[in-house]
Amino acid sequence: MMKALKDPPKAVALLYADDSFDVSVAKGTRPLLQQAGFNLAMDERYSSNTSDFSTLLSQIKSKNVDAVLVAGHETEILNFVRNAKSLAIAPKMYSFTVGVPSADFRKALGKDADYSFGMTAWLPVASLKDRWFGDAEQFAKAYKAKYGYDPDYHAASGAADVEALVMAIEKANSLDPQKVRDALAGSDFESLYGPIKFAANGQINLPQLVIQVQGGQVAEVYNAKGFVTPPKYPMPAWNAR
Repeated sequence: MMKALKDPPKAVALLYADDSFDVSVAKGTRPLLQQAGFNLAMDERYSSNTSDFSTLLSQIKSKNVDAVLVAGHETEILNFVRNAKSLAIAPKMYSFTVGVPSADFRKALGKDADYSFGMTAWLPVASLKDRWFGDAEQFAKAYKAKYGYDPDYHAASGAADVEALVMAIEKANSLDPQKVRDALAGSDFESLYGPIKFAANGQINLPQLVIQVQGGQVAEVYNAKGFVTPPKYPMPAWNAR
């Protein structure tokens, strides 16, 4: 997506927390950025639960970084955005591994959440058909009516987990663990989360979506077929919002 943007970013900063998950995210991202021809101007690990990103943000400004990719936890991402605003640092784009799909993230930051890019495995669209809820859109409405907030991919994944177990038990016609396991491994059905079919390594194949907060709402910007909604890019200066 970054390569397909008008006036694509050139210098990129890769920032990641020092826990094993975020280190692995950086390990996978690093060669992809290099293969795509981006200048990796910063490749920095920071301590988990960091509240002060001023040093890294100062480097982002001094090195004229265009795009900032941050792998971390939601609290760290909130701190990063708040620090960026206080220092008036706004590169062309920033993208986060977590936070953006979450209603709590948008509520915590208000309008300051706008322009943030992120990734998600799921959006509540009617094209995702489901045996129990009808489709993902109806699931999202039922979820919000019950719990008072919009579901994100965690909720949809959790519902699909239960559905997969139910389908496996029905298929096995048994509660025997081995029979249910074998039936689960052979799952192949449509759910509100997407197609549920396991590869030999136990993974499902679920294409990720690039999303962005636009006007306080999550917009699907880019998927496997290309752009869906025009991205808000480049990000304006903080005093121009």
